[in-house]
Amino acid sequence: MEKYKGDKVVKTDEEWKKVLNEEQYRILRGHDTERACTGLYWDNHEKGVYHCAGCGLELFISDSKFNSGTGWPSFFQPIYPENVVSKPDHSYGMERVEVLCPRCDGHLGHVFGDGPKPTGQRYCINSAAVQFVPHPKK
Repeated sequence: MEKYKGDKVVKTDEEWKKVLNEEQYRILRGHDTERACTGLYWDNHEKGVYHCAGCGLELFISDSKFNSGTGWPSFFQPIYPENVVSKPDHSYGMERVEVLCPRCDGHLGHVFGDGPKPTGQRYCINSAAVQFVPHPKK
């Protein structure tokens, strides 16, 4: 697994629009949210790794994914703490904690303190913000 080491991916809006589809751009670059139960991975049960759809950084592993009942992919921890960053989000009159990719600053979703053990965290992630890479079949 790749631990984030501080390298940055910086692109103009036009460059991002060339490499992301419309929904990925709206979410990763526009800090938007997909509707519940509509994303590709909210009910995915395969084993593998979830990478940032913007830059490919490994973010979450399927072993930390759980069914939160929210309609979004939910994880109790990232692969490495360094592989996500968080910041206060006061949008829409709410107090939340936004989760971003540290390499490309893409909006991934939010983290809440109502997750399962061992962390008690629920990283609520937009499917369009990640790309799932399944483990090889044996």
